[in-house]
Amino acid sequence: MSMLRSTVTIEEVARVAGVSRSTVSRVVNGSTAVSAEALQAVRQAIAELNYVPNQAARSLASSRALALGVIIPEDTYRFFGDPFFAAIVSGINATIASSPYVLTLFIASGDPGDKMVSYARSGSIDGAIVVSHHTSDTFVASIAAAMPVVYAGRPALLRPADHYVDVDNESGARDAVEYLIAQGRTRIATITGPSSMSAGVDRLAGYRSALRRARLPELAVEDGDFTAEGGAAAMRRILDRGTRPDAVFIASDLMASGAVGVLHAAGVDIPGETAVIGFDDSPVATSTSPTLTTMRQPSFRQGQMMARVLLDLLAGGEPPHATILPTELIVRASA
Repeated sequence: MSMLRSTVTIEEVARVAGVSRSTVSRVVNGSTAVSAEALQAVRQAIAELNYVPNQAARSLASSRALALGVIIPEDTYRFFGDPFFAAIVSGINATIASSPYVLTLFIASGDPGDKMVSYARSGSIDGAIVVSHHTSDTFVASIAAAMPVVYAGRPALLRPADHYVDVDNESGARDAVEYLIAQGRTRIATITGPSSMSAGVDRLAGYRSALRRARLPELAVEDGDFTAEGGAAAMRRILDRGTRPDAVFIASDLMASGAVGVLHAAGVDIPGETAVIGFDDSPVATSTSPTLTTMRQPSFRQGQMMARVLLDLLAGGEPPHATILPTELIVRASA
């Protein structure tokens, strides 16, 4: 017969499972820093004892808010307009669903001043995930000094204690350009993300690396700011140079969608005259005409991994400081 849940303590669960109290706490908090054997033993003990954690009591006892912050230093237009953010947040939310934590979303455009930092440091959240970090977002350091923080992508100003989950941006960009070169393309331009973001820097480095290996010159490099409008403006600047590229590597699908529109308006055949390859494999890639060949980055998986790292940190674990996920070439009609 199972015990009444009101009389069951976490210590009793630990005794029945044959593990430490901290291990039970990690399982209850959704941490992945637990062996498969210990996880199974704890779950069996919880079921046998009919143990249900008192979340309110746990929160008061540990001075925890049982809330996690997702901080996105962008304006609302970019947040709602870029599918990357939806995939990331979906992955985070899917992972914390089985934990006691809830999400608080902060869309912090420009300089948030003291308002958001004061709220975050007041104890209203226990940890944070920072997405789309720029070198100018210095306020994040004040939050990281007060709680565990995990970054989406390598932080622009990386410190030894930082934790981040990234995709292999440089390798992915190099693979994209080498694919174009293998098709016989020799006049290859690129539209980059901002130099204030590690993804923008790394994807440009990959483009340049592929050209060096093939002993090809850089045709044109223009910043598209990771937006459709920026991609369109960058493509116009490239065409205005007078030397039409036979291929363009574009560091995001959103920028590529803007660039494709400009190429169509200029009467350029895609991919006959100019091949186009993007980066992300977001829903945008299948909505353009022609559909985009692109480098797939696992954004949903990245969100999941960031949440797992943060939960491990909150449970007292020691997850790796850097987790790097691979990219994959997805061939469609544009290249």
